[in-house]
Amino acid sequence: MNHHDKLQRFLFDGAPARGALVRLDGAWQQVLARRAYPQALKTVLGEMMAASVLMAANLKFDGSLILQIHGTGALKLAVVECNNDRTVRATAKWDGELDDKPLAELLGEGGKFVLTLEPRLDKNQTWQGIVALEGDSVARMLENYMLRSEQLDTALILASGGNTAAGMLLQRLPEGHGEAEGWDRVQMLGRTLKAEELLELGAEDILHRLFHEEQVRVFEQETVSFNCNCSRERVSNMLTMLGGQEVGDVLLEQGSVEIVCDYCNQRYVFDEEDVNQLFDYDVVAAAREARH
Repeated sequence: MNHHDKLQRFLFDGAPARGALVRLDGAWQQVLARRAYPQALKTVLGEMMAASVLMAANLKFDGSLILQIHGTGALKLAVVECNNDRTVRATAKWDGELDDKPLAELLGEGGKFVLTLEPRLDKNQTWQGIVALEGDSVARMLENYMLRSEQLDTALILASGGNTAAGMLLQRLPEGHGEAEGWDRVQMLGRTLKAEELLELGAEDILHRLFHEEQVRVFEQETVSFNCNCSRERVSNMLTMLGGQEVGDVLLEQGSVEIVCDYCNQRYVFDEEDVNQLFDYDVVAAAREARH
């Protein structure tokens, strides 16, 4: 674990605002080590990864926050998941070359942004919000999402480099906390933060640089790490949902069923004996008989 993988939450006493800073070094490098992403996609995925930690920071929720961007252009899908234990993972799907184009062009027309809250225990209580993509960057899309869906004024500054993904989030609090005009002042100061400062400076230096004239209450830093919760048991459950007929057809054609996790590249291989035990009958014989 790299010591820079930290989340720093803070609260303004004199303004109706709260905030968080995140810097991901080791966690981000773990994602990059598992797949050769094009440069344009590295930028998008790193910014989404930082944003997911920031948005989950103020949630009192036992489960996962999942950010998804769906596109119809060269970039088909970008997904980041942040759990309440401050573990993150990310993956993406694309088609062909991803040139150094604006995000809107990479995604094409008719894309959508999806935010999902998935409880750890009761999946029936999953909540999902879907809106059209609006903005020319991950930060602007998320700001618009929060304003349209949650009626919550949000300022996001995100950055992604070869070794680090980082970000700062500021959110307006309800009336009654601090001076009403303080929000405009705080977000104006926050938006002077540059990408290179996010990638190079620690949380203490950033807070001093931006808000040294404000009353800022700083909470204890939290550690963030990469983790993928895939397992053979989860893959087995997925195969069970597909059904014996479909899994048997794959075995007939390929001799085994191989599943590779999109997030961590872990391979799970099931041979005929594995699958028969899973379904408690000879799925290959059943599939062969169905074909004849």
